[in-house]
Amino acid sequence: MKPMLPSLTFEVPKGEDWLYEVKYDGFRAILHWNKNEMKLESRNGKSLSELFPEIISYLETNKSKFAPFLPLTLDGELVLLENAYKANFGSIQVRGRMRSKDRIAEKATASPCRFLIFDVIELRGKTIINKQYEWRKAQLTSFFNRCSLPLQPNEDSSELIQFLPSYKSFNDVWEKVVLYDGEGIVAKQVNNKWEEGKRTTSWLKYKNWKYVTCFITAYEKSNSYFYTGVFQNEEIISIGHFIFGLKPEEKNALFKIIKDNKTEEDSRFIKVDPAICIEVKYLELYEGQMREPHFHQFRFDLKPEACTMNQFIHGQRNLPPGIEITHPNKPLWESPAIQKIDFIHYLSEISPYILPFLKDRLLTVIRYPHGVFGESFYQKSCPDYAPDFVETIMAEGIEYIVCNQLKTFLWLGNQLAFEYHIPFQTINNHKPSEIVFDLDPPSRDDFGLAVKAAGYIKEILDQLNLIGFVKTSGNKGLQIYLPLPENTYSYEETRLFTTFIANYLVSKDPDSFTIERMKKKRGDRLYIDYIQHAEGKTIIAPYSPRGTKEATVATPLYWEEVNEQLSIVDFQIPDIIQRINRIGDPFQRFFEAKANQKFGPVLDFLKNK
Repeated sequence: MKPMLPSLTFEVPKGEDWLYEVKYDGFRAILHWNKNEMKLESRNGKSLSELFPEIISYLETNKSKFAPFLPLTLDGELVLLENAYKANFGSIQVRGRMRSKDRIAEKATASPCRFLIFDVIELRGKTIINKQYEWRKAQLTSFFNRCSLPLQPNEDSSELIQFLPSYKSFNDVWEKVVLYDGEGIVAKQVNNKWEEGKRTTSWLKYKNWKYVTCFITAYEKSNSYFYTGVFQNEEIISIGHFIFGLKPEEKNALFKIIKDNKTEEDSRFIKVDPAICIEVKYLELYEGQMREPHFHQFRFDLKPEACTMNQFIHGQRNLPPGIEITHPNKPLWESPAIQKIDFIHYLSEISPYILPFLKDRLLTVIRYPHGVFGESFYQKSCPDYAPDFVETIMAEGIEYIVCNQLKTFLWLGNQLAFEYHIPFQTINNHKPSEIVFDLDPPSRDDFGLAVKAAGYIKEILDQLNLIGFVKTSGNKGLQIYLPLPENTYSYEETRLFTTFIANYLVSKDPDSFTIERMKKKRGDRLYIDYIQHAEGKTIIAPYSPRGTKEATVATPLYWEEVNEQLSIVDFQIPDIIQRINRIGDPFQRFFEAKANQKFGPVLDFLKNK
């Protein structure tokens, strides 16, 4: 059975008769399962069962869930989820090329793929492809509910069969796709029928294109591809080749210009010096080359020198509609050298990791209008000139910004808000969402005191079976988080615990730690500020930049990183995204830990002490 396929569109579908699904980079697959046989097949009818044994194993292990619905046929996408809106194209391609059973089994265990189901073809042996899409989706939703399976993609879930939901609002899902750098959207007409093997206009794929200005370097004779490049210093760097997007007259004109101005020709290529500037749209960079490049337009207004690797890198993520970056080349830090566009690029890439911590919190920012070269100021109240999409809430007589979306975050970035400080509770309640210990040594030279204190606290947390997370403050200390279930424990109750920890540290090492409020009496000891954890107080958000001369970031750490070699200046804006890509996000399971935090028994003990 060959699947129904979407048609590519460059225009957002108009009208009320469309629903929208996130598009993922993976392997299209159809699951056929009757009472005696299970088959996972590609769009070309080839077996995928051997390549994705974790899916087959999951289905067999949970057969009792699915048994009442057999025989069934489900349509979906096999993916390696990077986040809820993006699949990792490179990793799924590597899996697809594997042939060693041992290697496949190793990958299936270490990095299991998910099968995201977006349509149903057969249920309980009854074919339903002639039913309308909206009806099929409702049946699929009911099926997932009755099987107790996830109703949306989740990279952390152990359930490998997950539902791919549809949305009524294009803009709502598009903002998520842009935020998480997903591939795009599939728009589906509500009354479409599932048509085997047909590429249909009732399913339309609208992609999250990136745009780059580059120049032509060569023409390949055998297949009519045009090769492109950009400058890195004075060296020409190849970024890929394209054939799609050109009108016949544009293609003929471009070929003639290359032919008439060639610098070299051999049996394969006609080569030219950088001179013809164009704009190309593409999906993402893969192994140093553009994926799915399409010609967009000629750029007669540009000189080749303007087509640089730097601008190519800055264009790797799209900005949401309505966001404009002013003075992109403004210097903000000297060493490392960071311009405003670099800063905005960092905020865009770090947004999936920081926004969950800003969500539904009264926001205080510190703005640096002249970068670290000038004065800064705190801003709590939303300015009058803020755009309409900026959410606010009145509290304490102040119209606070609530940063729940990427557009607000990037608008603040364009206002040169470097630091993002948040209270310990959300706007929905007055009880803390987490406990935070702020380990603030007298100076950076005394950072070892923070490392020592963190080690002692980790020992206590382990003994009490509590889950703790640690991050740098980005300035001179460390901060330890204990996530709590929402709206459960009061500040008075958590104060019992913070007081207990503070007193324990002082008794453990009175020469290193103190709870003395007066600075002149602390000496060279680290102050354990257990009173700071209170309503109305704030803490720097995870992954927030700091207004230090080194462009440091309040960076989540793995506990094994908290040792004598740790240094605040090892975590700077230019390095954080590469760090996450390399070792992951140490706070990835922070919100999941709320439900598993066994704080109640500890609190009961302290109350009865």
